[in-house]
Amino acid sequence: MTGVPASAAGGTGRRAPGGKLGAAAVNQASLWNIANILTMLRLVLVPAFVVLLLQDGGYDPAWRAWAWAAFAVAMITDIFDGHLARTYNLVTDFGKIADPIADKAIMAAGLICLSALGDLPWWVTGVILFRELGITLMRFWVIRHGVIPASRGGKMKTLAQGTAVGMYVLALTGPLATLRWWVMALAVVLTVATGLDYVRQAVVLRRRGLAAERAARAAEAAGDAEAAAGAARAGAGGAVAEVDGADGGVGAVGAVGGVGVEADGDEADGTAGRAGAARAGEGAGTGGTGGAGANAEAAAEPPR
Repeated sequence: MTGVPASAAGGTGRRAPGGKLGAAAVNQASLWNIANILTMLRLVLVPAFVVLLLQDGGYDPAWRAWAWAAFAVAMITDIFDGHLARTYNLVTDFGKIADPIADKAIMAAGLICLSALGDLPWWVTGVILFRELGITLMRFWVIRHGVIPASRGGKMKTLAQGTAVGMYVLALTGPLATLRWWVMALAVVLTVATGLDYVRQAVVLRRRGLAAERAARAAEAAGDAEAAAGAARAGAGGAVAEVDGADGGVGAVGAVGGVGVEADGDEADGTAGRAGAARAGEGAGTGGTGGAGANAEAAAEPPR
């Protein structure tokens, strides 16, 4: 009954480096691994324990001794399947679900039967079961934000509960009967104290998780806004480039037209110059002819 399901604490079936659990399981182990088999055995022992404890009205010392043996085997398998899972890195979905159920089932069966037989006050059973069920539900409440690790106090609580219930299952008398009362009292105190500590850890874990989610949403929104602004800037730059391209086309056309007009003007000026030169030549020819005629007439006229 640890913070992480015992048979769900690993994954490949190979021994982890240094005998410790690897950071993550790559492949699912076989369903029929040793950790899961021990978990299944613990589940089978729950009804067997109840039947043995309630034989002959529940007060036969011999049957209660057999019931204690079944309970002790169930508690020992809880220790060993956890150790094997952590050592050999075994993990299955079945183990994740079955291991905590087996842990709670054997303890709940012992407490309820003892209260039904009148050996244990019902309020003790109620406090322990309320704490176990409440913490299990709380783990599911905060599981998306993280996992609450098993504490040293939680392990001591489990040991105290198992020892106390086992002592109550046996038909003890005298000083041992008094001792079991004190052991159960210690188990109840540890149950309440560790339960409150788990509640505190769950609240802190949930607050941190919600704060991280809000920060992630804010960062995502800022990224979306920046991306939208970048897209808008890119669209504006494309429009400016398109307008500049249009202006360049018009300028090219105008330049070509200007060159054409200038060429036409030069050609017109050349034509006009040639026409003027021709007219001037004609005028010069006419003047020359007139001058020659005048000279000839003057030479033919006799002196007076």
